[in-house]
Amino acid sequence: MSSNRNAADTSRTTTEVERLEVTGVHDGHPHDGQLTATATVPADDAAPSDSPAPDTLPGWQDSRLPVARRVEDLLARLTLEEKAAQLYGVWVGGDSTGEDLAPHQHEMTSEAPDWRALISNGLGQVTRAFGTAPVDPALGARALARMQEEIVAANRFGIPAIAHEECLTGIMTWKATVYPTPLAWGATFNPELVERMAGQIGSAMRALGVHQGLAPVLDVIRDLRWGRCEESIGEDPYLVATIATAYVRGLESTGVVATLKHLVGYSASRAGRNHGPVSAGHRELADVLLPPFEMALRDGGARSVMHAYNEIDGIPPAADPELLTRLLRDEWDFTGTVVSDYFGISFLQRLHNVAGDLSEAAALALTAGVDVELPSAHCYGDLLIDAVRAGAVPESLVDRAVTRILRQKCELGLLDPDWSPLPAALAGTAERSNGDIPGVVEGSVDLDPPANRALARTIAEESVVLLANSGALPLRPESRIAMVGPLADDVAGMLGCYTFPSHVGSQHPELPEGVEIPTLLAALRAELPETPIKYAPGSTVDGSAELDADAISAAAAVAAEADVCVAVLGDRAGLFGRGTSGEGCDSDDLRLPGAQAELLAALLETGTPVVLVLLAGRPYALGDSIDRLAAVVQAFFPGEEGGPAVARVLSGSVNPSGRLPVSVPRTPGGQPNSYLNPKLGQKTDVSSVDPTPLFPFGHGLSYTAFSWPEVRVEGAAPVADRPVEMPTDGSVTVSVSVRNDGDRAGTELVQLYLHDPVAQVNRPVVRLIGYARVPLEPGQTRQVDFRVHADLSSFTGRRGHRVVEPGDLELRLSASSDDHRHTVPVKLTGPERRVDHRRQLVAEVTLH
Repeated sequence: MSSNRNAADTSRTTTEVERLEVTGVHDGHPHDGQLTATATVPADDAAPSDSPAPDTLPGWQDSRLPVARRVEDLLARLTLEEKAAQLYGVWVGGDSTGEDLAPHQHEMTSEAPDWRALISNGLGQVTRAFGTAPVDPALGARALARMQEEIVAANRFGIPAIAHEECLTGIMTWKATVYPTPLAWGATFNPELVERMAGQIGSAMRALGVHQGLAPVLDVIRDLRWGRCEESIGEDPYLVATIATAYVRGLESTGVVATLKHLVGYSASRAGRNHGPVSAGHRELADVLLPPFEMALRDGGARSVMHAYNEIDGIPPAADPELLTRLLRDEWDFTGTVVSDYFGISFLQRLHNVAGDLSEAAALALTAGVDVELPSAHCYGDLLIDAVRAGAVPESLVDRAVTRILRQKCELGLLDPDWSPLPAALAGTAERSNGDIPGVVEGSVDLDPPANRALARTIAEESVVLLANSGALPLRPESRIAMVGPLADDVAGMLGCYTFPSHVGSQHPELPEGVEIPTLLAALRAELPETPIKYAPGSTVDGSAELDADAISAAAAVAAEADVCVAVLGDRAGLFGRGTSGEGCDSDDLRLPGAQAELLAALLETGTPVVLVLLAGRPYALGDSIDRLAAVVQAFFPGEEGGPAVARVLSGSVNPSGRLPVSVPRTPGGQPNSYLNPKLGQKTDVSSVDPTPLFPFGHGLSYTAFSWPEVRVEGAAPVADRPVEMPTDGSVTVSVSVRNDGDRAGTELVQLYLHDPVAQVNRPVVRLIGYARVPLEPGQTRQVDFRVHADLSSFTGRRGHRVVEPGDLELRLSASSDDHRHTVPVKLTGPERRVDHRRQLVAEVTLH
């Protein structure tokens, strides 16, 4: 999208809405727009549209009955064709996007669907009514309402569809708030903020008539070269679990179904390649990759799960009943729906070659436990019906999936007799129009109100990580500042791959972004209005050094005349190779993209102090330049308010409190690596490769200084050389006091790590089991209590199940994974315990 907000009027938006409305034909005439709640159906099967008394309703519409009985009643009335129709979605407009929004999209959607034929027996889901093309929110809500009315009218029982949408950094639609990317959530270490954000996102979705959100992403980062690092929360499963669970709670609190992505192993592909094979063993899966899903399901209440695209040791998750049925349902007691990642069932035949044809792919996925095919019907439609009729697929598997889908529709109120397709955002308009909606006014729905922007700003501010500072920051207002870099005056540095302006808007350059997104240059000039700031782009994000040579020289000349140079480098998000970060934008190594390393070197050669600001979707190797940089600030695609947030950190108006959710590498190679390594995964004398990061997980500086003067166990000072004894089913409270020794307010992050010196299998040297943000005024001291249950020491043992093992442990109170301030020895006593998903998953935190 153009950064010029006057680039075009809104006529294109109306055109897109007309296309998306799918004006179904009734008796040869276009849809008249009249909204009704239910279809006209036989009296013995469904309620008439005037909502009769409950005693005259069929069982499936009687909201007084238990959900299970209502679903059982409706299922018994459905034909096989009507059941199958509940198993898939329809992506209207998926054939007409300029570039792929999903892998192999245009190969799979070569022509527009036959809308009337697809909805004649009902429909399971409507795919991306808002996130396919730019559409004004009010007009998009009207279009979706009309689609729902047609779906209801077309099937015998008047069953609406579930409408789903992407919502990772805000609902995927034009003019909606763009929040920071998930890697920025991780950098805040603040679940409460993320829960509030998800609540705002869910409220917007419900107002538009959307029922299910395809978020959050729970993939634990295993290789920084992977393009989808930006969509993930971090490299530690505890951090990912706690932040993602908060997102789930927020979204589900509004009634929107949260969908956990991607079960499982997607982020652990060989060489960090999108869709690549995964070689993870049972323990890596159980102890690193699966715990976030456990927590988000049990403690967050997520009602849907999406399978991953990859394969693990030759088995794609979409065809794995051990994963999707035995583990997910039989062991974890999950009762919601499993949806396919887009085209994922077809990929069993097209990409994985584990099915001979699409019918066989349908059988594999349905047997494994995939309930819904997204985005459209390729395998679960007529092919599945034919397979059932031929006896190749038991109808009981269809019934199993349909039961789960109808249960979810029932819980959402879609089977109630008074359900209306009219969403909350249009309710007032419809009332003024006697139930019709001709009065819908473009621009009448505000999806970016001040409260949303304020929260987006707070998250962005708390996510900014100060990696290094020799005193150059905060910037001095009297300084002459040069701002240089391809992202200094480009909103691309604020936007992740799954933001609407990047994901969809980039294909519509004639349209404005839809929300105000200040660049860092504009924000810093507003923050320091009396300070002269000269600007030069220096290079493009991903161009060659030869092509950018003149621009680099010009930028160096500007820097040479300044007192300080702020170099703004990083990524431009995109899809499938159209960016330097994002889905399908994997990296060979961790050098800065394009000619940005050459630009940085030229700036350093000027002798002017250089403050490096990275606006990126992953960390990059800085070992060659770190000793010459005056300061380094890391921000991970901080959203629409990211420019002001970073500017306020640079000026000192905001004291940085972000911490690294991923390690920053020293050298471009040596991947994959994370801090969760056993001893032999770290620096050793038997390898010439040193994987020690430049900045470790959890690292971050402040403009004030903190001390941690005292640690206590159960309220008393620990006794030297005497471990605290705790039974293998017990718990202990460890406390630490934190003092702000500086002259300005700040927030310290206390991190609690577990060290297991001897175990029956190799364990990470340390791993995070708790954390707490501690805001402090100058001179203030506060105490943090961690209630640590023995379950938090559990791991997958030699016999393949999770155990709490007796023996010695250390609890390390730390400022990062490599900066341990206090160590509390603990001795677990008693028998080895076997634990499962019902174990204690978090350390309880109390702040005094």
